[in-house]
Amino acid sequence: MDNLSPSRLLAFAGLFVLLSLGGAWAIYASVAEHSVGFDARLLDPDLLVAVAGLLVVYFTADGLRLYFTLRALDRPVPLPWIARLVFINLFFSNVTPLATGGGVAQIWYLQRRGVPVGTATAATTVRTLLAAGLIFTGAAVLPLVLDIFDGTLLDGTLTPYLIAFALGYLGFFAVVLRRTRWLIQPADAGLGLLQRLHLLGAVRARRWRYRIRRELCHFRCGIAAYFAGRPLDVGLSIGFTVLFLLSLFSFPALLLWGLGYAVDYGRVLALLIVTTFIMYISPTPGASGVAEGAFGHFFSGMVGPEHLVLVTVAWRFLTIFLGMGIGAVLTAREIAGGQRLAHAA
Repeated sequence: MDNLSPSRLLAFAGLFVLLSLGGAWAIYASVAEHSVGFDARLLDPDLLVAVAGLLVVYFTADGLRLYFTLRALDRPVPLPWIARLVFINLFFSNVTPLATGGGVAQIWYLQRRGVPVGTATAATTVRTLLAAGLIFTGAAVLPLVLDIFDGTLLDGTLTPYLIAFALGYLGFFAVVLRRTRWLIQPADAGLGLLQRLHLLGAVRARRWRYRIRRELCHFRCGIAAYFAGRPLDVGLSIGFTVLFLLSLFSFPALLLWGLGYAVDYGRVLALLIVTTFIMYISPTPGASGVAEGAFGHFFSGMVGPEHLVLVTVAWRFLTIFLGMGIGAVLTAREIAGGQRLAHAA
């Protein structure tokens, strides 16, 4: 992390922006009937006040879910640290694939301030799993109880694949939590196969076996320590995770109401849960391109073509680009500060 220069991080951010623009163009070309324009109703003062209020809830809940997770692990940290971490996480998680970079950045940030690596790793892991568990469960259950794809281009064709994938993810994490040893034997067998094929040396194979056991142990111990923490802190971390997700999923509904659409709030939430699930498993940095494409296809049945690209871009700006821009500045300052300390030493 300390080796990453601001210029390199900006290059990653540039790739994210390009892929996001590609996703918006795909919506424009495929489902928006080559229609795009700005609607002044998005600048209505009442709507802007509502959006500003929702942003405050969104960023605050994001920070407090990590704050109370650390408290549950008996490692409270100052709230100003958490405020910075919210935006640093937003930046890193959107310039790295599969939503992993934000957690690494948070561990790096906390470690530099004296939090043990094991505790920081446990906190960021729990923080991610709480949100992922809720999202994956919703993605598996909602298509069974609601016709959330009715009227979209995908209609019901995606439902069985979505449910299977979500259940697979939930099943994997259940095994990691409850039957960790089940994963060690297949991992050992896989490493042994790579050795026999002369694709992996004996020394490196031993190193990987040690790392796999260590990380699985840290994972289980971290989860156990979290649930053994103060019930109030555990409950608040879960509560703020739910509030964070609700605020995140509410932005499209707010934008559509501002544009005069009488959309059903429950259906918007359901579609955003599925969209976010797809974003979690997307291989592109910050799900760029994939997020815009999924959102555009899912909402094509309830939003006019002239507003589809506009709402998609506004949604991504409010939930990602705004915080990401703040995070880029804070990250550059953090790296520069670390480099100054290194030179002084």
